[in-house]
Amino acid sequence: MQLINCRFLLRGVSDTYIIEAIDAKYVLKIYREQHRSRDEIQGEIELLNLLKTGGASVAYPITAINGSQLQQFNAPEGTRYGILFSYAEGAPVLDLNDEQLRTIGHEMAKVHNITSVAQLSYPRREYSIETTLINPIKSFEPAFKDLPDEYVYLKDLAGKVSQKLSSLNTANFSYGYCQYDFLPKNFHFDDAGNLTFFDFDFAGKGFLANDLMSFFVHFFMHVYTGKLRDEEAQRMFAVFVAAYREIREVSDDELKAIPYLGVGFWIFYLGFQHEHFDDWSNLFFGPRFVKDRVTLIRAWVDKYCVF
Repeated sequence: MQLINCRFLLRGVSDTYIIEAIDAKYVLKIYREQHRSRDEIQGEIELLNLLKTGGASVAYPITAINGSQLQQFNAPEGTRYGILFSYAEGAPVLDLNDEQLRTIGHEMAKVHNITSVAQLSYPRREYSIETTLINPIKSFEPAFKDLPDEYVYLKDLAGKVSQKLSSLNTANFSYGYCQYDFLPKNFHFDDAGNLTFFDFDFAGKGFLANDLMSFFVHFFMHVYTGKLRDEEAQRMFAVFVAAYREIREVSDDELKAIPYLGVGFWIFYLGFQHEHFDDWSNLFFGPRFVKDRVTLIRAWVDKYCVF
């Protein structure tokens, strides 16, 4: 195989490159230690190998000629680790049709059939009330020094959501490794309608309903930005859920928890963006972004949450 092109794609949680050869294409992700330790990256590799072996449609780690799937690089800032992934053919689809919704439902359920019983030997983060609500609220308080009313709102909201989730009968909720970012930017459809999931960088242990929730965020954003009517968004999500249920059970109580798990999703990522402002170069993070994000969270709460 002759390398013909390597180009930088984006800087995010990791630095991502497209590797193009004569007969193949790959994605190379280089991680930063501030985001993922070596063991955490090994956990992602382990999970993706289980998904691939189990028949899930995912981009998977490529094994080097030395037998390793984790690559080590001597960078000016120190040792960095990377993974070469198979390429997810196709492109993201933001305006999904019913056939695509059914495909996503089937394929997400297949992923959960594997991750619900997986036991990794390497650590991954856990998504809980503490990690998605309580801890982020404490960590990003300095970012709200000029927005005291917004901070009080989020702090009170986190308390209400914590109480709401604690009151639900979550003992029967499906639990395992969730991807926690099942948005259309993280899966591709090819011309034949085949689906490939990728970017399991945030995968961690938690309620599997978190993945249905993160997919629902897509529909909320389409409604919020005026691209969909609320009734159509609800119908489309129902098509997805019905397809999911053809492969794997999800209870009505788990679906009812989605609005409250969603508050944790918004607050968790706001905390992550604040904590990694310096090393991520996320220049968008500032007072205006924070204020706009609180407005967005208010819209989510007003539309879906009942306390």
